[in-house]
Amino acid sequence: MLNGFKDFILRGNVISMAIGLAVGAAFTAVVTGFSTAFITPLIGLATGSVGDFSAAEFSIEGAIFPYGKFLAAAIAFLITAAVLYFCVVVPMTKVQNRFSKADEKVDIKAVVRDCPRCYTEIPAIASRCAHCTSEIKPDPEALALAGLPAQR
Repeated sequence: MLNGFKDFILRGNVISMAIGLAVGAAFTAVVTGFSTAFITPLIGLATGSVGDFSAAEFSIEGAIFPYGKFLAAAIAFLITAAVLYFCVVVPMTKVQNRFSKADEKVDIKAVVRDCPRCYTEIPAIASRCAHCTSEIKPDPEALALAGLPAQR
């Protein structure tokens, strides 16, 4: 998880980040306005309190707790996070996966297994052990991953 964050921080440039922050702030203002104008009044009507739910509050020994403002901010946050995730993160991940899979080369020696005769580590696509020279059958999954034909 932290490696992904480190890659994110290190790959972008400052101008793109600044533009993203400005657009994000404007988008957050729009979502907050939408939440305040439409969502919180609807919640207020559904819960029985008339009008704007964001004005709801309670008091304990003279201290006023405006919980409606917190709920309005939480709803705006959830809407912002959901829209950004489904409209930006998911499509960008699909685009990156589409292009990265085509560019990645498979290292045919990366997948290893143990020789059944001498128990030393050998490539999974090997047909002969480099240590004891025993003939062995290559792993069909490793052959398919490397794009090599199956051996008989």
